[in-house]
Amino acid sequence: MRGFLLGILFTIIVGGVAGYWIATHGYVSFQADQQPSATEAKVAMAAVDASTERRAPDTKNPLPAVEENLVAGAKLYLDHCAGCHGVPSNPDSTFARSFYPPVPEFFKDAPDMPENENFYIIQHGIRWTGMPAWNATLNSAQIWQVVTFLSNIEKLPPAAQAVFGPQAAAAPPPTKKMPMNMRMDR
Repeated sequence: MRGFLLGILFTIIVGGVAGYWIATHGYVSFQADQQPSATEAKVAMAAVDASTERRAPDTKNPLPAVEENLVAGAKLYLDHCAGCHGVPSNPDSTFARSFYPPVPEFFKDAPDMPENENFYIIQHGIRWTGMPAWNATLNSAQIWQVVTFLSNIEKLPPAAQAVFGPQAAAAPPPTKKMPMNMRMDR
């Protein structure tokens, strides 16, 4: 029995050392324009989901979805988020597809995650995805305005739509297909 356990321990150690050697000698590609393996995508997204669910404080959005907050959120989104996540006139941008994992395009696929998790991701970002932590740039009230905007992106009042210009009113509403952090396991 002791030999069996030592064999298992030896196998784990050799596997760890081999994995470390492979990763540190350039045999793992970190190119953002190449599709990762299904295993890598599933494990990475499951880790992001679990980390977000565990760490996002169970707080309620303190801002009501009134026109003033939606317009403020739309302006902040346009200034800080639209370059990656799209606008009504360009919901399917080439730039968004240059990231891996692909950037959620919110005017194409509206976010459907809980607001506290959305707040947490905007506040702290997601390592290795291109999503920065906005807590050094935006204060909590501004982040909540963006969250409120995203939570109501399918039913924006005309004043919030006007932030994106006259073409925004003609854009089709997004569909709820993919959550903000692109959960693949649900």
